[in-house]
Amino acid sequence: MTQRTALITGASSGIGGAVAAALVARGHRVLGTSRKPELLDEAARLPGVEYLPLDLTDEASILACAEAAGPVDILVNNAGESQLGALEELPMDALRRLFELNVFGAVRLTQLLLPGMRERRHGRVVMVGSMLASFPLAFRSSYVASKAALKGFGLAARRELTPYGVYVSTVEPGSIRTGISERRTRYQAPGSPYAAEYGTVAAKLDANEAIGIPAEKVAHTILTAIGAQRPKAFYAVGSNAPLVFTLRRLLSHGAAERLVTRKHGLS
Repeated sequence: MTQRTALITGASSGIGGAVAAALVARGHRVLGTSRKPELLDEAARLPGVEYLPLDLTDEASILACAEAAGPVDILVNNAGESQLGALEELPMDALRRLFELNVFGAVRLTQLLLPGMRERRHGRVVMVGSMLASFPLAFRSSYVASKAALKGFGLAARRELTPYGVYVSTVEPGSIRTGISERRTRYQAPGSPYAAEYGTVAAKLDANEAIGIPAEKVAHTILTAIGAQRPKAFYAVGSNAPLVFTLRRLLSHGAAERLVTRKHGLS
């Protein structure tokens, strides 16, 4: 591959860190973002990665990051928050923060970097989503909606951008072993009537992620999208993705919903 400049959001660990390391190994210039890169210790700093500060909930921070990055050929919108809670009990400020981080911040950063890609007639944008956007799950409504929104932006924008050599792809990972369970924000009201089912789903999610695929496997799929001459609109990886997406096409909507529900311990 020709040497390119890549910007990876949330590059201090997990999927973002694995993608950044893989791109450095392939000879690219890699910019990684962290909310406070000055606080990263040496063990968290990947060799060859230049770190930029970025708070995706702050417009000024997004503008400053795009300006500091300069011309970017590859953008991987990876940073995000995982959230768990019954719809009835989700605080609106938490919901707004989730969409600012998972959707609006990623879209705004993409907007700022697209003109340069279009003018150079080359660009790759990867939205890191979640298989839950294709297989919604109870108590994950806010997270599902944010990832579905990100996927929608990517799918719809492809037709606008491909004539200019700029391709937008969405990568949907299944359960990933990255420690995301410990970082997930969780909301449950005192005396919640949903407590039993909420606990069942939370335990299943944690258990699935403990045995999930490593971040490097997701990174491999993202690099496939980046390196393709004509990247596909959609990629899925992990959680038996080829099988479950085949079943989704074959089964009715209700049957697919029951399959996902039962997999997570709900009746």
